Amino acid sequence: MARKFLIMTIFIAVYSPFSLAQTVEDSIKRTIEQLFEGMRAADTTMVKSILASKTRFLIIADSNGTAQLQETPITQFLKALGTPHSEVWDERVRNYEIRVDDALATAWTPYRFYRGSTFSHCGVNAFQLYRSDQGWKIIQITYTRRKEGCVE
Repeated sequence: MARKFLIMTIFIAVYSPFSLAQTVEDSIKRTIEQLFEGMRAADTTMVKSILASKTRFLIIADSNGTAQLQETPITQFLKALGTPHSEVWDERVRNYEIRVDDALATAWTPYRFYRGSTFSHCGVNAFQLYRSDQGWKIIQITYTRRKEGCVE
């Protein structure tokens, strides 16, 4: 009986940190995926629920061969999202690279964006999130945007 207890204790000690890390990463992914689900559904309430009150929305776009940083007020993004549009806004993420330190997380996600079934642009999202009392919240979204050189 003592041997079974020892084996079970070792198993829990070895695999629990891995399971906890997976759970944290999964909850971060779920938060980000909720943003994309909300965009596809044009559901501003769903999107707002995972944003911090002071979320920043930054775009790095090429302008005549020079990278330009533009900030879009999150209220403007939400207004555009909530305004009826005939095509679904469909952002397709390729994968997630997530880093976590305590209550701070960052996620790097290459994407392709479609309006309906028509390709619009691609790039990389860089999300910053923090763990609030209500779960992970997005505090900043910075992304690149281009039409060529996209990851398939």
